[in-house]
Amino acid sequence: MVHTYDMGLIVQKFGGSSVADAEGMKRVAARIVATKRAGHQVVVVVSAMGDTTDELIDLANQITPMPAGRELDMLLTAGERISMALLAMAISNLGHEARSFTGSQAGVITDSAHGRARIIDVTPGRIQEALKAGAIAIVAGFQGISQDTKDITTLGRGGSDTTAVALAAALDADVCEIYTDVDGVFSADPRVVPQAQKLKSVTYEEMLELAASGAKVLHLRCVEYARRYEMPIHVRSSFSTNEGTWVVKNHPEGDTMEQAIISGIAHDKSEAKITIVGVPDRTGVAARIFQSVADADINIDMIVQNVSAAATGLTDISFTLPKSEGATATAILQRIQGEVGFASIQYDDQIGKLSLVGAGMRSHPGVTATFFAAMSEAGVNIEMISTSEIRISIICRATDIERGVRAAHTAFEMDSDSEAVVYGGSGR
Repeated sequence: MVHTYDMGLIVQKFGGSSVADAEGMKRVAARIVATKRAGHQVVVVVSAMGDTTDELIDLANQITPMPAGRELDMLLTAGERISMALLAMAISNLGHEARSFTGSQAGVITDSAHGRARIIDVTPGRIQEALKAGAIAIVAGFQGISQDTKDITTLGRGGSDTTAVALAAALDADVCEIYTDVDGVFSADPRVVPQAQKLKSVTYEEMLELAASGAKVLHLRCVEYARRYEMPIHVRSSFSTNEGTWVVKNHPEGDTMEQAIISGIAHDKSEAKITIVGVPDRTGVAARIFQSVADADINIDMIVQNVSAAATGLTDISFTLPKSEGATATAILQRIQGEVGFASIQYDDQIGKLSLVGAGMRSHPGVTATFFAAMSEAGVNIEMISTSEIRISIICRATDIERGVRAAHTAFEMDSDSEAVVYGGSGR
């Protein structure tokens, strides 16, 4: 994979941990200026400094337990405005012109769902003007303007990554660089598996499965956007100049990772499991249960239904969902208990999800056997299983998850000889 780009347009995104303080700002500014001096046009997307967004949310909650969505978005977008202005000052100090733009000034047009708006369109006229004038354009991540109401909106988790990819697509950039506090995408979380390897490349398809399975380096929506526009993403560290991981349509020819059966192992402790006991096994019952949960806008991940007992005609249905939605889902199910006629509900938030992901699985029939043998030897009891063409996920006890990740990593011969470098922070 190329280490340098031909002269072109590069979009660079820096997360909160990269611009956490004045020193970080100066280091990022030097990085941006070096790219500009190499002859590229540069557009930068920046997140709020460090924990600013969390602090603003805390402040709002001290004022009122239920802040209005419109005003909360207005408050939260201040975080990125602070960092974009400071970064422009830091670049100016290094002798280069920088112009900062809010999401709305940059032409990020969204729907009107406050707190979790989706990008509808990007009309980057002002960014293009700034580039024509030879300036570096700095854009506030995580925010846009509603097409209908013209209110300021925020994009929710991973919003700055999504802003960067959407801008890169709209500007027809050569690459979207996502700078974070790890050296790229690893074969497993380096905090859990010190022998994890940095991947040279990973396909959009594999990255989508990894992101959906708990890998925190890139957000799902950002990868979906990149795949739609075939925008190459280069995930790299803002603390080193090492080449990172390329997220692309296909593994490049000659990439050693191409031969690997498994590209990565992801894990997630943020889910809970609900089991509905004694469900009458008749047409339409499952539909009624899942429709009631879907109506509350709750995402369900894995579902397992047991074969009904011949004597009773009753079955059990288990499914997983985010822990944060557990109380809501349980309350909804209790409301329809009389109508559906099941016996009871069990709620369990001490679970973990472990997922193997790799395009190489398609042509290797023995993956499942190797995986389950490794879990058995590690003493990990499997409670649920779900698969796609390039992924196998299991649910186990939360206390077993890290042991399971390490066992699977070793079983598929993914351990490297050296320890991965983690620069601190959250991996975002």
